[in-house]
Amino acid sequence: MSLLAQLTRHKPIEQLQAELGSRRDFRRVLGVWQLTAIGLGGIIGVGIFVLAGQQAAANAGPAVALSFIIAGIASAAAALCYAEFAGLIPVTGSAYTYSYATLGELVAWLIGWDLLLEYALIVAAVASGWSGYVLNLFDAFGLHLPEALRGAPHSGDGRVFNLIGALVAMAVALLLTMRTEWGARANTLIVAIKVVAVVVVIGVGAFYVDPANWHPFVPERVVGADGVGHYGWQGVVTAAAVVFFAVFGYDTLTTAAEEAKDPQRDLPRAILLSLGVSMTLYIAITLVLTGMVSYTQLGNDAPVAHAFQALGMKWIGAAISATAVASILSVIFAFMLAAARIWFALSRDGLLPGWFAKVHPGYGTPHRPTLALGLFTALVAGLFPLGEVAKLVNIGVLSAFIVICSAVLILRRRKPDLPRAFRTPWVPVVPVVGIVFSVWLLSELAAITWAVFIGWVALGLVIYFAYGIRHSRLAASR
Repeated sequence: MSLLAQLTRHKPIEQLQAELGSRRDFRRVLGVWQLTAIGLGGIIGVGIFVLAGQQAAANAGPAVALSFIIAGIASAAAALCYAEFAGLIPVTGSAYTYSYATLGELVAWLIGWDLLLEYALIVAAVASGWSGYVLNLFDAFGLHLPEALRGAPHSGDGRVFNLIGALVAMAVALLLTMRTEWGARANTLIVAIKVVAVVVVIGVGAFYVDPANWHPFVPERVVGADGVGHYGWQGVVTAAAVVFFAVFGYDTLTTAAEEAKDPQRDLPRAILLSLGVSMTLYIAITLVLTGMVSYTQLGNDAPVAHAFQALGMKWIGAAISATAVASILSVIFAFMLAAARIWFALSRDGLLPGWFAKVHPGYGTPHRPTLALGLFTALVAGLFPLGEVAKLVNIGVLSAFIVICSAVLILRRRKPDLPRAFRTPWVPVVPVVGIVFSVWLLSELAAITWAVFIGWVALGLVIYFAYGIRHSRLAASR
């Protein structure tokens, strides 16, 4: 077999569908609502509690609601493409498996390899940020950790290790090694609390909305002394690029395809439900926040709590902070679950050592990659400041969006008559929108992000040509 043929070999979709009923690696225990909760857990978090207010203050003013709509349209384009593949190939691995079936082994490996790093870094970044909320609550009750254990080096004077961030990463990993339904039930409860809290914030805050705070809805463009521009329609678009990273996460639920009771029916529904609910809540809370107080007062670390405290409702502000502590846990849960299952899929296909493709004999979970990820993310959260980790995330996810949208176009042309449980509407317009928006956002990423991405890809190529190309199970089967 020529080198090109090896790099482009792919899994026939018909074979994947035929094997679906015979796979016994995982236990099928997740229903549509638990899958939706995983998606909501991955989407709703920092975006609602922090980004909405901060971007109103920094770039968009009250028009930050439009920023979320713009970001939501782009994310929805990718979500519709994900939904088609989730119904077509409901197999663990998400974008990795979908690209393996359409674009070939090398592209699939690179996407899986990139997502493995991106999801792990998201877990570490969120764990690091979560520790700040916990420390604030500890301080409020007079419990003070030694300064050396309050944060990573260079995050404050005397700080050596972020103990809280490391502990939560390991705790979630341990939870995920137990029965999948146990973790899913805990996650569903946390997500329910989070959604109820956001609805309460919207409902209570609506009574304090002053329409005068919405004028002008799109503030006039200004340029600061540092030469950086704010507001105007350009500011709305800039905010959309930032908040876009708060409106994906539904892709995490597709990695649990082999744990779904009825994946071909429930996965597309869960993807669209999780994004639809999230976008509704995002838009509503941005309108309420900017209506309660002037957008200029929202540029802080806890804008939602601050808005209520500014109106004298300190008890609601405290309750929001406590809810944020609980709700951000679901983000860690969703992305660590996704990373572990991508690692499992890579190992099951022979592209990484098969030792990681063994499920726990009692719990039926991919415990080996999960625990390895727990240790890795704990060390990253403990040793690196949030700002440094945050710079490195998202490039892999955007790359996956481009691949998935492209794959829909390719497969529609290559196999137009293939039975699909869900069909992406308005092809090719929807996939093209997803591709264009993702390429634009990639162009906006920092240089350090690209440097790490290129280094990680180079390492992935070394591993593939030194190990994966020779141990690939697809090659062995042929």
